[in-house]
Amino acid sequence: MNKTTRRIFFQRLAAQRPHPTTELIYNTGFELLIAVLLSAQSTDVAVNKVTRQLYAVANTPEAILALGEVQLESYLKTIGLYRSKARNTLATCQILRDQHGSEVPHDRAALEALPGVGRKTANVVLNTLFHEPVMAVDTHIFRVANRTKLAPGKTVLAVEMGLMKHIPKEFMHDAHHWLILHGRYTCTARKPDCGACIVCDLCDYHQKTTQCNPEFTGKYATAGDKPHVQQ
Repeated sequence: MNKTTRRIFFQRLAAQRPHPTTELIYNTGFELLIAVLLSAQSTDVAVNKVTRQLYAVANTPEAILALGEVQLESYLKTIGLYRSKARNTLATCQILRDQHGSEVPHDRAALEALPGVGRKTANVVLNTLFHEPVMAVDTHIFRVANRTKLAPGKTVLAVEMGLMKHIPKEFMHDAHHWLILHGRYTCTARKPDCGACIVCDLCDYHQKTTQCNPEFTGKYATAGDKPHVQQ
């Protein structure tokens, strides 16, 4: 995918979703951090069901620490890996309370030092909470970047670096959410809905499930679009 095509790609995603955001429900930076920590190998829907109940009784590091491991596990038991997530959540709360005044640190190294917080989680927090132009590559973004040839790579880090290099600067802040939502609802893993894809004609995926539909690709086309040959 060349520079011009990448720009059009994101122009269309922006036209479709002008104000993209995470589907995790949160009211504070701390709530976002814990929700992202809990979302590993779980859906946002499942995490939201858990946090809706948890945050009603404990939504600060001190309050979650007061619950203790057994009671915290009772809130998390419907999501995958809930026991390890409970331990990591408590350990993270302890560090936040003792080292950061119970605030979420605006620092990658400090975030990645928190138990259960890796590079992807840190990137989500830095992007969503602190509005930094970083890219958190999850399974959806990894798939979309490789399938479309937007930024192909064999590893998550390679895809992240490719996206950071190639995404036009003005789209960088929201690109994380656009790509996740596109992968979650259109460019799905088992059967991508190519016929309803607004960037189908820009995509280099050679196993498209249907022909590109001009009704969808044209709906979000911008004045900057140039003709593209459908695959």
